[in-house]
Amino acid sequence: MSNGWVLPDEVLRDAPAYTPRPHELADLELLLSGAYAPLSGFLGRADLAALARRGRLVDGTPWPVPVTLTVPARVAEGLDLANPLQRALVLTDLEDAPVALLEATDLWPTRDGMYGVGGGVRPLGDGGHGPFQRLRRSPTEVRELLPPGRVLGVITDRPLHRPQLAQIAHAARTLAAHLLILIPVTEANPDGLPPEVLVRSVFAARDRMPPATLVAIPMAGRGDEIRDALLRARVAAAYGVTHLLSTGEMLSGPGLRVLVPRELAYDNRDGQWRWRDDIPPRNRRLALRPEEIDDLLDRGFPLPEWHTPPAVARELARARPPRRHRGVVVFFTGLSGSGKSTVARGLADVLRESGDRTVTLLDGDVVRRELSAGLGFGKADRDLNVRRIGWVAAEVARHRGLALCCPIAPYAQARATARKMAQAAGAGFLLIHVATPLEVCEQRDRKGLYARARAGQIVGMTGIDDPYEEPTDADLVLDTSQSTVEEAIQTVLAHLIDTGWLEPRLQPA
Repeated sequence: MSNGWVLPDEVLRDAPAYTPRPHELADLELLLSGAYAPLSGFLGRADLAALARRGRLVDGTPWPVPVTLTVPARVAEGLDLANPLQRALVLTDLEDAPVALLEATDLWPTRDGMYGVGGGVRPLGDGGHGPFQRLRRSPTEVRELLPPGRVLGVITDRPLHRPQLAQIAHAARTLAAHLLILIPVTEANPDGLPPEVLVRSVFAARDRMPPATLVAIPMAGRGDEIRDALLRARVAAAYGVTHLLSTGEMLSGPGLRVLVPRELAYDNRDGQWRWRDDIPPRNRRLALRPEEIDDLLDRGFPLPEWHTPPAVARELARARPPRRHRGVVVFFTGLSGSGKSTVARGLADVLRESGDRTVTLLDGDVVRRELSAGLGFGKADRDLNVRRIGWVAAEVARHRGLALCCPIAPYAQARATARKMAQAAGAGFLLIHVATPLEVCEQRDRKGLYARARAGQIVGMTGIDDPYEEPTDADLVLDTSQSTVEEAIQTVLAHLIDTGWLEPRLQPA
């Protein structure tokens, strides 16, 4: 986009608006900050074709990965590339606040009713918002802060424990380099921590590392380790990094060297972290794996001080309290008549009697009446209904409540979305498949739905003329044709206790 492209207010006001997907919003912020220089916008078809053929843009500039934007057909239809006044697309954030203006210079169909859009971008609005905005500095701002000489970059998408801190300190001393910590602040990081928790945990380790500059960067993974590593190296180089300490898959960027550290271990003899092979096996302790750290936190045990600085441990314990103090979504799925609502209601009664949990019951029929009135029973409407249930349940669990959901939820993707919503809220998610056979459900049929479906009076009946995708990721499977309702309730209750979501004193007699 040329800097001279100026639109009248009325054109800008009437321009179509679109909220890109999270990874596209991250790309947008990096484009606007200059971290993707020399790119000034999303790539068009010519650049994408040149990139696929020879790893360079049309003008010969080397570039590692495609940076693209796709929009639905309804948005693309509002753009007219032949008319300079109808090429504008306002890009908004997840709260619908304007972030940037895109001048579309290329538009093409991709798949499933989506269109690729290429063109330059410029900022709109009053800048970003959200926690730790002061850390979201541009490469130009950061370069002005850095002292001359070598710059050691570390991309910290996980909290820093003593092994990582020892590696950082050793590399900084060896290189005599200034330390630049780049913290990815997207919703997706390997430990599932909210971005602000990751930032706080890194700050908590600051007194354990050499003098450092800390910067927050909106980097979202693309699900491809090689491409992610190439792009990370490019962004690190834009911020002035000369040497990048590897914390996983890392590849060199232009003018950038990647350091691969040796594995450290804790030496029981003097309490120091040293190269693993320099310590006799009987005297060394290996770094805890992420799943071991999660298990300690889930059970309410303190992280050992030999492994984690106390200030970091406190931040992680605040963000991940013991399971019995965290919210959880218990999501029942099964055919109509399987008994899922009956079991869920009975479980709710037991939990309310104990008083240990705040319980919210989201019954499928009640939700259909109160939250999803007007929705039909086609796949799109079914998915939207489950999404609404998942969102409400995640909000209940975000505030440490226990949400019981019991829709049919026949489609695996919709159930997976509900799980992701709960996990994004920092809550647990238990999927319970009430796998009562269809013939038993038909025999019960108190609403007469199966009989009407068999007679052709209704269509879209799950199990008859609409599929039920049986879960392959259920945490618990029940069959109410093989057990009483009370036995099923006790099975669920025991599972919640065994996995730490309920106090042991609720153990059934």
